[in-house]
Amino acid sequence: MNTELDHELTPDQWETLKALRTPASMPRRPSRHVLESLVALELVAMCEDIALITTKGRKVLVRGSSRLLDVAA
Repeated sequence: MNTELDHELTPDQWETLKALRTPASMPRRPSRHVLESLVALELVAMCEDIALITTKGRKVLVRGSSRLLDVAA
């Protein structure tokens, strides 16, 4: 198991990370606090005022997908 990619994210962090896969489809602007926490974890990078998912963020999102399905069930 790769502990580098294991993160205990809040539901808001997961939703923001998922939404950043396709930023054009984001229904609302994510909260500054959530973005700052994702930047601190190196899952999101800020380019000017635009939040971009990082490679590490994509890996965490894919790795966490099965756990998210368990929570939704």
